[in-house]
Amino acid sequence: MLKIGITGGIGSGKSTISKVFEVLGIPVFYADDQAKKVMTDDPILIDAIKSTFGDESYFADGALNRKYLAGIVFKDDVQLAKLNAIAHPATFRAFDKWLSHVGHVPYILKEAALLFESGSYKLCDKSLMVFAPFEMRMARVLLRDNITRAEAESRNAKQFDDEKKLNMADYVIKNDDSQLVIPQVLDLHREFLKLAGK
Repeated sequence: MLKIGITGGIGSGKSTISKVFEVLGIPVFYADDQAKKVMTDDPILIDAIKSTFGDESYFADGALNRKYLAGIVFKDDVQLAKLNAIAHPATFRAFDKWLSHVGHVPYILKEAALLFESGSYKLCDKSLMVFAPFEMRMARVLLRDNITRAEAESRNAKQFDDEKKLNMADYVIKNDDSQLVIPQVLDLHREFLKLAGK
């Protein structure tokens, strides 16, 4: 089974494009959603978070104290790096578990905002970047997430710049209104089936 990593800058449309692949019958692992999930259901990660950031990282009912943790990691890059160092392996474990339940399919997608930054692209056979220009992405994020421009730019700054990601990606989908997205997805779907020997 072929593993394709899909990424893109904040507001590039990678989740929307992943949904198009799902319509074609391709299973998609949403790493960012799983990263939130493992925070409360991976005992190894929970222990590591408590020992690194304190027991108050979790409420008595086992729920993650997001406000407390965010107050530590989003003000300090060293603390954020610590959290990422313990959280990424838990997401990798969740991916392996998910893969074992997927069944027989020619290929799967792993959708991750930090595909290159986390090193998880190395667990994939090929990588795909969804590209949209910076200003277009910012406008989409402001509309979608109801946040300030400064917050959007701060989130974007946590990722590699577009040029670096474009150089690392094996394939690119342009989601910049210059061409239709569906034909690009269909072309890649055919390409991936061919690569998978189907």
